[in-house]
Amino acid sequence: MEVDPEPAIAWAGMALSMSIDTGTILGLLLFIVLLICSGLLSSSEVAYFSISVTDLEELKEERSASSQRILRLLNRPGTLLATILISNNFVNVSIIIVSEFILRSLLPVSTCIGWADWIHFHIGHLGLSTDSLGKGLHFGLSVVGVTTILVLMGEILPKIYARLNVLSLARSMSQSLFILSRVFRPMTAIMVNWTDVLEKRLARHRIEEGPSSSEINSAIDLTVSDGKNTIKEVDILKRIVQFADVSAKQVMRPRTDIVAIDTHAAFPELLHIVRDSGYSRIPVYEEDLDHILGVVYTKDLIGYLQESSDFQWQTLVRTEVLYIPESKKINDLLKEFQSERRHIGIVVDEYGGTAGLVTLEDIMEEIVGEIKDEFDDEEEVNYQQLDERNFLFEGKTLINDVCRIVGIDVSTFDEVKDDADSLAGLVLELAGIIPRRDTVVECNGYFFRVTKVNKKRIEEIKLTLPEPG
Repeated sequence: MEVDPEPAIAWAGMALSMSIDTGTILGLLLFIVLLICSGLLSSSEVAYFSISVTDLEELKEERSASSQRILRLLNRPGTLLATILISNNFVNVSIIIVSEFILRSLLPVSTCIGWADWIHFHIGHLGLSTDSLGKGLHFGLSVVGVTTILVLMGEILPKIYARLNVLSLARSMSQSLFILSRVFRPMTAIMVNWTDVLEKRLARHRIEEGPSSSEINSAIDLTVSDGKNTIKEVDILKRIVQFADVSAKQVMRPRTDIVAIDTHAAFPELLHIVRDSGYSRIPVYEEDLDHILGVVYTKDLIGYLQESSDFQWQTLVRTEVLYIPESKKINDLLKEFQSERRHIGIVVDEYGGTAGLVTLEDIMEEIVGEIKDEFDDEEEVNYQQLDERNFLFEGKTLINDVCRIVGIDVSTFDEVKDDADSLAGLVLELAGIIPRRDTVVECNGYFFRVTKVNKKRIEEIKLTLPEPG
């Protein structure tokens, strides 16, 4: 007997003509509210974690209630992220439940079974019963429909909006996120603690499994092709690998070489120091270098060059001084220079005394090598190459500079130099005392002969390289 397709077509039209009851209307309203909440939470994640350093400074200066809440939330980024994710998951699960209720009201399973009956009549059996195909259609429509709405309205569009309105969105959501962080505190605490444990284990695994700097250097030598211009490229790559291991003490200009001026000095003396040194920034001290008052910029003096000798140049001193511990790594120091917009910092020892001075140029030279301008001498590192294996260096020459000049790895003396950064310091570590003239010490096949020395320090050293073998 032939099946009449008209009932199936009628069932298909029932979904369009049915009346919407009060429960369905409330469900639709709840769905819209939840979808808005999902979008706000998703956009908050992008907004809060896109706040720049400049934005943070602006928030600190505002001192409004919303800005203070934002800063408090950002002080604990792990908790903030956990709060947003947990809240968003609760909202999305609620959306799925409500959407299932709405779909069953607007599109009953019986309607989908009617569509399946129509498909069987016009297309043929697809290996499924009418009941199974109808339920499959209902499930597919609900999954595809809800997923599309969630992804588009709850993720993509809100995140695009958040990237264009970072601070305004962060302010508007600060109160809500602050409340949610208190509501979900037990859950966020568990999530953050577990995340910390996993992160530590993964970090330890990376440290145990990760290659050493010597292995990376060997890989660089193998992968970079031979050529006239590749020697400098290899050197730069190796310096980048070692960049994070270099401290401020290793690149600083030592205290004895700092060009500075007493705050009580006359204006002509300041101009004389500026002309002789060629530096654009001169530290200003009172009594001694342990009491740095600020820095005078030579560009600030240009308009006062015709002033008399009693000109009060001290009014031009910039009192913002960046103090840096000796142990600070130069990769962190570079970030600090960038954020603070500084080009010069005073390196202090563990007792707070001035140990040296470091500039932005000193840091960049650790990557690209020596940077020379029109005021630099032809050779900033004073040395003399006597022959292929013998070099004559000043005692104050940095170990890193010595290694680069003679063409050996900068880590050659790491195991014996301890805290020494200069060639004289290395010889003192090896000798144990201030050696006499012509004293010879040996390390890893390298011979160091003291050629000049006074009662306080080693002035000159002759370095002899190992015989080629």
